[in-house]
Amino acid sequence: MPLGDASASQTALPRVAMLQMNSIVGAVDANCQRILTAMAAVDPAADIVLLPEMVVTGYPLEDLALRPSLQQASIKAVHSLAAALAERGHGHRAVVIGHVGAALSLVGGRPAPTNCASVLFQGEVIATYAKRHLPNYGVFDEYRNFTPGSDITVFNVAGAKVGIAICEDLWQGSALMAEYRAAGVQLLLVPNASPFERDKDDARTTLVSQRAREVGCPIVYVNSVGGQDELVFDGGSFAVDARGIVTARMPQFAEASITLDEHLSAPQAPPTADIEQVWNAIVLGIKDYVHKNGRTSVALGVSGGIDSALVAALACDALGANNVYGVSMPSRFSSEHSRDDAAELAQRTGMHIRTIDVEPMIQEFTERLSLKDLAAENVQARVRGTTLMAISNSEGHLVLATGNKSELACGYSTVYGDTVGAFAPIKDVFKVDVWALARWRNEHAERTGQTPPIPVNSIEKEPSAELRPDQRDTDSLPAYNLLDAVLAAYVERDVDPDSLVASGFDQDLVNRVVLMVDAAEWKRRQYPPGPKVSRLAFGRDRRLPISARPPHG
Repeated sequence: MPLGDASASQTALPRVAMLQMNSIVGAVDANCQRILTAMAAVDPAADIVLLPEMVVTGYPLEDLALRPSLQQASIKAVHSLAAALAERGHGHRAVVIGHVGAALSLVGGRPAPTNCASVLFQGEVIATYAKRHLPNYGVFDEYRNFTPGSDITVFNVAGAKVGIAICEDLWQGSALMAEYRAAGVQLLLVPNASPFERDKDDARTTLVSQRAREVGCPIVYVNSVGGQDELVFDGGSFAVDARGIVTARMPQFAEASITLDEHLSAPQAPPTADIEQVWNAIVLGIKDYVHKNGRTSVALGVSGGIDSALVAALACDALGANNVYGVSMPSRFSSEHSRDDAAELAQRTGMHIRTIDVEPMIQEFTERLSLKDLAAENVQARVRGTTLMAISNSEGHLVLATGNKSELACGYSTVYGDTVGAFAPIKDVFKVDVWALARWRNEHAERTGQTPPIPVNSIEKEPSAELRPDQRDTDSLPAYNLLDAVLAAYVERDVDPDSLVASGFDQDLVNRVVLMVDAAEWKRRQYPPGPKVSRLAFGRDRRLPISARPPHG
C-alpha cells in the first residue's frame, strides 16, 4: 500500500517512533484508550509509530483468543483506532499496531484467530500482516490459539519500502528474511511480546543483528513491557542498522517512547547488571499481578528468615511499603533473633507488621488430632497459612508465598501451609540467588543513600524452618551451593543423572536430589504462580506428569 513514492531518491529512512507499552489481557477498550493517550506524546515529526505485538488485546491471550467475541472486538477496535488517530492529528503517519485478527480456518472454513500487525494510515487500516511462525515450546502455545499467516506485507512510507515481521518470525525466519530481501524492503519493523529471562536481551540483540544482515536492511524491534501472570515482558526495545550494529536501545521494565532520526539512531539506555534485571523483573511482576487483578496491597508471613525478608523488600519496591502487610507468627520454636529480625525488617522497609501468637492454635490442633513428628511440624505451617488466608479474606490483601525454587524443586514445603497464596515472587529463584539478590538490594540502597531494607542477620544466619528445636535446612537438604548446582543441571538443562555423576557430582547426592525432585511434582502443581526469570521455570515451561517413574539409567 503506497504512503509515498517508493521510487523517490532514498537518502534517509523514515523517522520511526518506538512506543513500548504495557497492556492488560482482554481489556481491549482500556488498551485502546491508553494507546491514544500515549500517541499524544509521540514526536510530530515521526513518519511511523511502531507498537508491540498484541498491544490491543494483551498477550498471551491463551484460549481467550478462541472466543469469537474477542476476535470481533479486536478487529473493530483496530478500525476505530485508525479513525480516532486521524481525528487527533495522527493520520499523516503510519501506525503499526499488534492485535488479534481472523482468517478462514482450513477446517470448515470458519473464522480462526491470527496474530496480526496492522498499518493504520489516514483513518484506514491499509495493510495487515499475520504472524507466520507460531512458537510452540516453553511458555508458548500459539499453535493451539492461532492460525499462521503465509504472506509478506510491504508498504511504502516517505519513499521507503517497509516490511513487517512479528517476534517468532525472527527466531525461525531465515526464509522470511530472504523473501523480504527479494522484495527490496529498506526497513523491517518487528513488534514483539518477548518475555524476560536471564541473558535473553543479549540473545535477542545477536539474533536481530544476524537477521538485519540477512535481509540487508535496518530492523526496529519494539517489545512489550509488563507482568502477565507468570511472565514479565521487559521492553528493552532497540534498533539495528543493516550491518547489525545497535543504533538505539530503550530502557527495560518501563513504558517509554523514543523517536529515531533518519539514520535510526537515538540515545541508548545504559545497560543494567544481570542481578538488577532479575530484581526489576520480579518487582514488575508483583506490581502488575496485584494491580491487574484489581488489588492494591499484599500480606505475607515474615519469619525473620531470608526468603520472607527478600519477598517483603521486593513487594515494598513494587507497591510501596504502605501497601505491604507483614505478619509475624511465632510458635514456641521461634527463636528470639527471628522475631527481632522480622521487627527490624519492618523498621527498615516501613511496611506494616503485626504479631499473632499461633502457639495456642497449634496446640489445639496437635492435642485434638494426637499429632507428632512430621505431622506436628506441618500443622504449624498450616496454621500460619490459614491465618494469612483469613487476613486476606477479611482485609482484601493478596497473600504472597515466600518459597524459593530450591525448596519448590525438592518439595521442601508444606501443602496448605507455606504454599498458600495468590502469587509467589521468588518461585523461580534458587536459594543461592536469593542471597545474591538480598545483598545486591542492600548494596544498591547504600549507593543511593537509602536504608538497606534487609537485616544483615537475615542474610548471614543459617536457614531454618524453625518447626522443631535446633532445626536447620541442612537436616533435610544438601548444602544449598551443592543442591542448586545439581538442580540447575537437572531441572533447567535436563541433564540426566548418569551424566551428572560423570561430570563430577557425587552419586549419592545426585540420587537424593533427583528422587526429591521427581517425587514433588504433585506439590508444584498446587503452588501459586510466580514470575519466570530463568530459562526454564516450573509451571508453563516444565510440564511433567505427576504419576510417572522416569528412567534414570
